[in-house]
Amino acid sequence: MTRPENMALEILRREQRPLTSDADLLPLLDAIGDARFVLIGEGSHGTHEFYEERARLTRLLIEQRGFTAVAVEADWPDAYRVNRFVRGDAGADESAAGALGDFQRFPRWMWRNSVVEEFVTWLRAHNASGRARPVGFYGLDLYSLHRSMNAVIEYLQEVDQDAAQRARERYGCFEMFGENPQAYGYATEHGAWEPCEQEAMQQLLELQRRETELTAGQQVSDDEHFFAEQNARLARNAEQYYRAMFRGRESSWNIRDTHMVETLEALVEHARGRGEEARVVVWAHNSHLGDARASAMGWQRGEVNLGQLTRERWPESTFIIGQTTYDGQVLAAHDWDEPGLVMNVRPGLHGSLEALLHEVGERFWLDLRAGAPVAGALTQEQLQRFIGVIYRPATERWSHYVETTPAGQYDALLHINRTRALRPLDADAGDAQEEVPDLYPTGQ
Repeated sequence: MTRPENMALEILRREQRPLTSDADLLPLLDAIGDARFVLIGEGSHGTHEFYEERARLTRLLIEQRGFTAVAVEADWPDAYRVNRFVRGDAGADESAAGALGDFQRFPRWMWRNSVVEEFVTWLRAHNASGRARPVGFYGLDLYSLHRSMNAVIEYLQEVDQDAAQRARERYGCFEMFGENPQAYGYATEHGAWEPCEQEAMQQLLELQRRETELTAGQQVSDDEHFFAEQNARLARNAEQYYRAMFRGRESSWNIRDTHMVETLEALVEHARGRGEEARVVVWAHNSHLGDARASAMGWQRGEVNLGQLTRERWPESTFIIGQTTYDGQVLAAHDWDEPGLVMNVRPGLHGSLEALLHEVGERFWLDLRAGAPVAGALTQEQLQRFIGVIYRPATERWSHYVETTPAGQYDALLHINRTRALRPLDADAGDAQEEVPDLYPTGQ
């Protein structure tokens, strides 16, 4: 009798699709169909091929399917500088490297790398060609509390100085903590300081209420007001996030990913206000995009994520793609705020998704949609690896693996068996090579 794992392997080998050229991605475009939200994940934040394949597919979606925005796991004000560059706005940077200059928070290599530089250079040229609607570049994350508050004040200073003063007074609630939002979160959660929740909410509501008044007859565009309003929304949600950090991972995680989908909704509504339909490619980690309901994140820890929330809001218009690797190298740090190192990635653990795909082939993609043969082969619970910006090989099983049902997480899966480390733009991120023996440790 054929064992279930051998049957699954036979199905995967039969159904795998090559992943070597743009032509190989055309069947994937067909599978994506009319989806307006294509979420492309990554198994780590430091793998060259994940970024490369994501950029390659995104170019095709823009050129052949008319996608209008790229929304990434990055802070709103940092990404908006790139948005101004790719759209050729007055006063924008003259180079992609310059436009990526606001990505200074750890880990800089996540967005300041050679693949992103090449992609945003291409995107600027695409927009400049005038062949289609300009494509924007936006950030979904919420770490930029102080930069966002400052951006709100700077905007209001241009359109209404009294309103700018009100914003200063409201955001002054955060002032004693300087540029340290974690200190604010700790103080408020332990009763040493009254939360600034109401002040942040009031500022957002005022901007929303006065949009028409502030933009009518002013030397500002509705894009500029949208930029400011989203910064105010970020400040409101970041205030909640930094307080939640001291309650537990689940609470802060859920606030963060809920903010991401709120930002996605705001982009959709902004386009609708102009009589346009938004079609958005999302770039983020597999942990944010692989539907949390199909992993221990959801069924054990009570976490939601961007992939789940997007499917729930737009169930007929969402297509989720994950990316995995078996071994190779990755750019990561041992701990937060430590230098990036080129580390060897351990072979996938026995019984993991990565180990199974290692037996299938070298470079391929799989159709996991309901009804596809592969979906039935990947409905069993199995370990899946998630490497973020931190990689701890010595405790990899506990630090990086989660029980999942892959066919429930993704609509398609890209696998590249051996991968390389991402190449950063900054000399002090990723220069060092951590020498780890190829067989250390086997994990089996």
